[in-house]
Amino acid sequence: QVHMVESGGGSVQTGGSLRLSCTPSGPTFPSFGALVMGWFRQLSGNGGADVEREFVGSINWSGDRILYGDDVKGRFTISRDNTKNSVFLQMSSLKPDDTAVYFCAVKKHGTWDDNTPSRYGDWGPGTAVTVSS
Repeated sequence: QVHMVESGGGSVQTGGSLRLSCTPSGPTFPSFGALVMGWFRQLSGNGGADVEREFVGSINWSGDRILYGDDVKGRFTISRDNTKNSVFLQMSSLKPDDTAVYFCAVKKHGTWDDNTPSRYGDWGPGTAVTVSS
């Protein structure tokens, strides 16, 4: 089964920046350009399925509508390139509280402005971000 794959995580100091990328793991989704994409994060070490993933943001199919979580608004930017079946998360002014594993996921039905993890699927394994003070 195809799922998403995140990349670009790493370690930075407070105030630094990182750019995460997300693409399908295998044969491309036949309609990637029609899918809502979401970014979520989970505190490092809390990988259990019952731990709620925090909403970072979602982007509609064309990329002209984006919703951000309150904690990242003004610091993070989501974009997508449908010609490359990719979605991006540009993170700036990073803080230690941003330390987490970041995931992207697909929402195949319903509205684009959705912050509920259970309505997304095809989750990737995540990429770890560590921000040191």
